Amino acid sequence: MDSHQPHALSALLVFKHSLNFELVRSLHAYRFEDGKEVEEEREFLFSEDGSYVEMAANPFLRLQKLCVTEVSPGCVIESWVCLFVFGPHNPPILDCIPPILMISCNPKLQSIPALANDLQIIFDLGSRLENEEPSHVPSENNEPSDVPSEEIHESNKNDQSKRTLFMFDLNCPPCLVATPETSENHHKEAPGIIIKKKRAASEDVAKIALEDLVKYFDVPMVEASRNLKIGLTVLKRKCREFGIPRWPHRKIKSLDSLIRDLQEEADRQQLENKAAAMAVLKRQRMLETEKECIEQRPFMEIEDETKRFRQDVFKRRHRARALKNRG
Repeated sequence: MDSHQPHALSALLVFKHSLNFELVRSLHAYRFEDGKEVEEEREFLFSEDGSYVEMAANPFLRLQKLCVTEVSPGCVIESWVCLFVFGPHNPPILDCIPPILMISCNPKLQSIPALANDLQIIFDLGSRLENEEPSHVPSENNEPSDVPSEEIHESNKNDQSKRTLFMFDLNCPPCLVATPETSENHHKEAPGIIIKKKRAASEDVAKIALEDLVKYFDVPMVEASRNLKIGLTVLKRKCREFGIPRWPHRKIKSLDSLIRDLQEEADRQQLENKAAAMAVLKRQRMLETEKECIEQRPFMEIEDETKRFRQDVFKRRHRARALKNRG
């Protein structure tokens, strides 16, 4: 393909080998200004120990004459399993992009720009779609919209996912839309009406770092979004950028509870058995270290040993309550 000729990415399929998990194959479709479309097939080695490498690829996927609309994640073609699909009928919804194909979660992708650049294009497009304002919202006075009826009619033909992306502001909770001229009057006439919150500025959202999120790992995600003054969807997108698959509130809360119990146990043992108290303090320090590791790397899971210890604590509490109720 002539890289100097203007072209645009129109489709991307990514497959992973079902036997050799380090092999990844992609099929890229590019559309030129003259309407011509060209397909390029590439193969990569996703080495676990080293950097990723692009290898020579035989035209296997191209020979299958795949139709993008008939391929979906999980689809199997001989030894290849589909990981990701982008195309005219597959909008770039960020939740559907596997972490292994996100540069923010997998920096090794930067070593294979042939794939990384196209993935970044899709990610940027998905981000813009999530932040897209409704292009035509009926006014309170039923005034005619500036958007031609033909465009509105065409937009109604879009699939449900696209309508969701364009008809709602995902940076704020669903609420009534108020214009600057009428918002004050609405507030006076009907105090119960919730006025749409002002969106967080893009520059402020871009400045949010992992250290800012760590401060609120000990509270639920909704409360954290309020404290950060951003919408819940924006916070979820920031989590994806930093490779956080799930908000770690429950893990942190569970460890905090175990640490408090051990501190109370250590205080009791200090008067009775100092050796036992030292063992309890050692366990407490281990949990505090594990908590710090999860705060630094939120994708980490709680250690199996900690899970077993937590289960023992739950059993002891249950037995204690049962004895108390029986007595």
